Amino acid sequence: MANHIVSFKSPSITYKSDGSIRRVGFELEFSGLSLSETAETLQAVLGGRLDKKSAAKWTLHADAPGDFNIELDWNYLKRMAEENRQEDQDEEWIDLLAQAATLLVPVEVVCPPIPVTDLEALSPVVDALRKAGAVGTRESLLAAYGVHINTEIPQLDAETLFSYLRAFSLLQWWLVDTHEVDMTRKISPYIDLYPEAYLKQLLCRSKPTIQQIFTDYLEHNASRNRALDLLPLLSYIDSDAVRRAVNDPRVKSRPAFHYRLPDCHIDRKDWSLSDAWNTWWIVEQLAHRPDDLDYLSAAFLQAERPVIGVSRNDWVEFIDRWLKDRELA
Repeated sequence: MANHIVSFKSPSITYKSDGSIRRVGFELEFSGLSLSETAETLQAVLGGRLDKKSAAKWTLHADAPGDFNIELDWNYLKRMAEENRQEDQDEEWIDLLAQAATLLVPVEVVCPPIPVTDLEALSPVVDALRKAGAVGTRESLLAAYGVHINTEIPQLDAETLFSYLRAFSLLQWWLVDTHEVDMTRKISPYIDLYPEAYLKQLLCRSKPTIQQIFTDYLEHNASRNRALDLLPLLSYIDSDAVRRAVNDPRVKSRPAFHYRLPDCHIDRKDWSLSDAWNTWWIVEQLAHRPDDLDYLSAAFLQAERPVIGVSRNDWVEFIDRWLKDRELA
């Protein structure tokens, strides 16, 4: 395929309610490179200082855009490596295990949050990793490699949160098709969609309180394994409430949406992080069109049929036409 350049679309809301610019953090999962090769590739592009935290984690301290964490996405190995580090034990066997793990376990690069208007700054990083030999989703039959997008919420209130939840819920089936999510990831538990029972409950609401949003979400989605994982954001608002429903230390509190749906095609010359971002951008745009949210919510509820519920194929076709008519897709 021919190489192409696609710019990152700017959302309609670029600043938070406190006047600061919204930031976005990306996480990339891939194989083909060891931790050290990945770390050295990033340093060659960005400069900065490398810090080997353990056999399972490196950090690149770059002046711009900030710290990049390079990890093996295997909790057992990260725990063993950390325990060895704390006890000042020989890490040779951990290093050997880490080298073997790269055959089955993805390397994960966690990028620092950067301004939503400066996302193009990550393009040289992706290009360098590709040229170094990184390979993505379609090269793995075992690991469901993806791209995670952590976008700061513009305002931390019930109205804004409800708008984004409605926008994503109305689009989620369409998003799977638009991203062309690989079958390996579809059958994995990591990017489950919101269940239809939750969609109906959510779309029936009118101006719910934060407490109602918490109650509804945690009743149906008490898991990190969602295409739009809201647990980090809810935990930022009320960590105790989330902990009572989901006792998982991997939930990290942050005022951002955790979008896990896109595949990682880092090995393809015609692929860019903008491909993933520009599809999420449609959720961003719809979230700030309240009349359209009301219209689509009513249409979804009216489309329900006894026993079978809402036809997924019919809804995806309807949404696709509707978005194109409004030049959103």
